[in-house]
Amino acid sequence: MLTLLISILVSAGFSFASINNNWTPATTITCGIAGFFLSMFAIGILMRKRTGAVQGELQTVMETGQKRLNRKIQQFQTKPGGNPKVIQKQIEQDQMRLIRQALEMTENFEPLKKWNLLMGRQIATMRMQFLYQLKEYDQVDALLAKRGLFRGPMLMEPMSVAMKMARQFKNKESKAAEKTFRRHVKWFPGDPGTLLYGVMSWIHVKNGEVDEARLLLAKGKEKTESDVLARNWELLSNCNEKKFSNAGLGEEWYGLYLENPVMPKQKRMRGNAKGQQRF
Repeated sequence: MLTLLISILVSAGFSFASINNNWTPATTITCGIAGFFLSMFAIGILMRKRTGAVQGELQTVMETGQKRLNRKIQQFQTKPGGNPKVIQKQIEQDQMRLIRQALEMTENFEPLKKWNLLMGRQIATMRMQFLYQLKEYDQVDALLAKRGLFRGPMLMEPMSVAMKMARQFKNKESKAAEKTFRRHVKWFPGDPGTLLYGVMSWIHVKNGEVDEARLLLAKGKEKTESDVLARNWELLSNCNEKKFSNAGLGEEWYGLYLENPVMPKQKRMRGNAKGQQRF
């Protein structure tokens, strides 16, 4: 990493300068340490600015594209006519194009890897999330299979952990998914852990492990105070596992592609003497 190399060279330069000036050994050591950390700090500030600029470009593209999609969805909901399935497919295609564009933009982070030891993992995390949304699961699994301190995605947020659990379930590795859940859920106390409890309980239900799901939800609803988890716990307690659903978790849940969302219905329109009236 260039940052570390430059800092070492600056530290050495400070030390040699103090030696040439016949300073005491203690002063020489102090100068070396100061040179190292000052250079690290200065480079860190520059890299944060550069990283922030690249992240800002990516965020702007995503926000602009999402606003455009939201307008199209609103038009579908308020205007009559059109085939709902065709319109839904068009919206999905627009969404995939936006995500593909964001995935390609992660290349802009590559030059920063030589300055930051963890940048490679941050890039892998972004790519894993975009690839998951594109349903390119082979590449997602390949990224998740990478091991090492500076390789593979960083599972530092609930959605990334949930994606890994979902892939482990789909790959018939439910025990591994449970291990992932128990390893990470403790780092997301309260509401942030709701998604993980939702995914793990869903896996239990799909595997016919209703009792395990009910016990997990009993713990989850106390830890997170989630109405969704509480409702699912009540359903399982009353032997209504067929009605079990995490739909209440919203876009995060649907983003895992474990349950299909219900397409919003068009609002009916009728005419009157003064024109169109919505009801």
